[in-house]
Amino acid sequence: MTDETRQAESLLPYDRWTEDAMREVALRALEHAGEHGLPGEHHFYLTFRTDRPGVAIPGHLKARYPEEMTIVLQHQFWDLKVDREQGFVTAGLSFGGVPATLVIPISALTAFWDPHVRVGLRFPSAEAAEAAAPAGAEVAPSPMAEQPEAEAPAPAEPEGPAQVVSLDAFRRRPTRD
Repeated sequence: MTDETRQAESLLPYDRWTEDAMREVALRALEHAGEHGLPGEHHFYLTFRTDRPGVAIPGHLKARYPEEMTIVLQHQFWDLKVDREQGFVTAGLSFGGVPATLVIPISALTAFWDPHVRVGLRFPSAEAAEAAAPAGAEVAPSPMAEQPEAEAPAPAEPEGPAQVVSLDAFRRRPTRD
């Protein structure tokens, strides 16, 4: 590869700006749904790291999803809020008929998907951004990723890949005549 064909190294943080812009799209969609409900057939799949400091989910979910979890915001959720100042998304959901409030730091979000319009966004984790940085470079935290300091235990060793909970097993199937 010659010097002419090699891509110039940017002194501007375009990757971080792009990630911030994509997070902004997801946060605006979540804010809209929290204030006005979900219009039409829109619904959201929200994937987040469960091993990040500040994540608050029921213990049985943390045990089942030690690294990453996807929730569906469609028909039965409540109190969906985005607190940009504190850097959290909160939502009420039921798991096995038991209501719970999830607290998810914005920096823990890894994906947002609205299947109705096929809009999907992936966000690299803070660890991935640090790993992708050139040697010796300092990765500045995203202003959208700020969160209050919290003590968290070291993440457990992964038991396997993250799983998405399928609701198909709980849906009523038509009877055959």
